[in-house]
Amino acid sequence: MSQVLITGATGLVGGHLLRMLLNEPRVNAITAPTRRPLADTVGIYNPHDPQLTDALAQVTDPVDIVFCCLGTTRREAGSKEAFIHADYTLVVDTALTGRRLGAQHMLVVSSMGANANSPFFYNRVKGEMEQALIAQNWPRLTIARPSMLLGDRDKQRANEMFLAPLFRLLPGNWKSIEARDVARAMLAEALAPGPEGVTILTSSGLRERAK
Repeated sequence: MSQVLITGATGLVGGHLLRMLLNEPRVNAITAPTRRPLADTVGIYNPHDPQLTDALAQVTDPVDIVFCCLGTTRREAGSKEAFIHADYTLVVDTALTGRRLGAQHMLVVSSMGANANSPFFYNRVKGEMEQALIAQNWPRLTIARPSMLLGDRDKQRANEMFLAPLFRLLPGNWKSIEARDVARAMLAEALAPGPEGVTILTSSGLRERAK
């Protein structure tokens, strides 16, 4: 039986994953810190605070597995600084909380093209986030790098609405992927035996594990 910590539970991938965790008999405790309170649900401990780091600080029970599904865009965040806070600082804070509580496996949603040396701001921040997690020396670290995510968001992103038809037609790892499949793949990876060290799953690998 596993005890799970998840951040980003109100997002596109995280929302699917939270529902899957609730229905997974191998999971016996779910902690989901958020900035806004979730609806009261039996089986979920939901510390909440407008500052997610403060919500994470309220978590004290041991955990085995950490999922981080946080992610935004520079446009949604409002500034470069706010984007870095959401997609780097809070992800690292999630990981540090998991390490503090004894977790052995961290799974994080990154992005295709993540590269700390990229000339593109978004990809560079994602790459720096990945490097920061790798430096924590997790027994197991799974990095999901999906292409464009498909699914119903509360607030649609204009670029995704425009580009989604194109990305559905692209081959291999460039082909868009359902957020539900990313969540399903992450859960399968978390609950199955796997190699120690770092595993990187691109869209093709995520689709395979989601079957």
